[in-house]
Amino acid sequence: MENTATPALTSKELVTDQDVRWCPGCGDYSILKQVQTVVPELGIPREQIVFISGIGCSSRFPYYMETFGMHSIHGRATAIASGLKGARPDLSVWIVTGDGDSTSIGGNHFIHLLRRNFNVNILLFNNQIYGLTKGQYSPTSEEGKVTKSTPFGSLDHPFNPIALAMGADATFIARSMDRDPVHLKDMLRRANAHKGTSFLEIYQNCNVFNDGAFEIYTEKSSKKAEAIFVENGKPLVFGQNSELGIKLDGFKPVIVNVTEDGNSVNDLWVHDETDRVKAGILSRFF
Repeated sequence: MENTATPALTSKELVTDQDVRWCPGCGDYSILKQVQTVVPELGIPREQIVFISGIGCSSRFPYYMETFGMHSIHGRATAIASGLKGARPDLSVWIVTGDGDSTSIGGNHFIHLLRRNFNVNILLFNNQIYGLTKGQYSPTSEEGKVTKSTPFGSLDHPFNPIALAMGADATFIARSMDRDPVHLKDMLRRANAHKGTSFLEIYQNCNVFNDGAFEIYTEKSSKKAEAIFVENGKPLVFGQNSELGIKLDGFKPVIVNVTEDGNSVNDLWVHDETDRVKAGILSRFF
């Protein structure tokens, strides 16, 4: 009997002949590598995979994936992807966007896609700056951020994309980092497995216009002390020696030292990824 099964893709088969035109050292390179590693594992035929982007450094992504794709216009990748998924529900649709593209000009489309819960995947690269247009502050830039467009410091309070997604009733919300390939690949797999709109925010370093924005979470010297990896069914513990944790005082998260008298790991907040109330509190705490 003839074997008609679709041959499995390899990572190399997803690499295009296009020169990658990101700045040397950009965090986008790592994200591209992890996506090219994970997508072959999914067992989806190449002709059923589509990457759609808007405008920004991250939005060059479709040029570098040997799949179907579209480099669309400012903030409209979510609208285009929605139309495609509605017409072709059999396709695996991935939206690649940035903090400016999705939370500024594309903010309206972004929140409505989340609430409509189409079965697509959103990868939002957050570098807290406009990189493509050379360093203006973005909707996720911190207050006081000095840039070309805010020489005296930004007055705007930044968006928290995770909290924004919670407010839009998103059904899958996660965050990862460009410099943690193991965690990022795991989150990509989970995002793909979710039936509905998956939203994955990725902290991405812009080494030219906003270098070190997330260094406190990504550098080995501080990562363990400052980063909390939220895992379902496990207490929220962090610190160099896992001596710190978060517990709830009513509905208020507080940090405690579990090595001190009166505190115990058993008293800490245990993450339940199905509890939207606690997830909402958590999204605003970080």
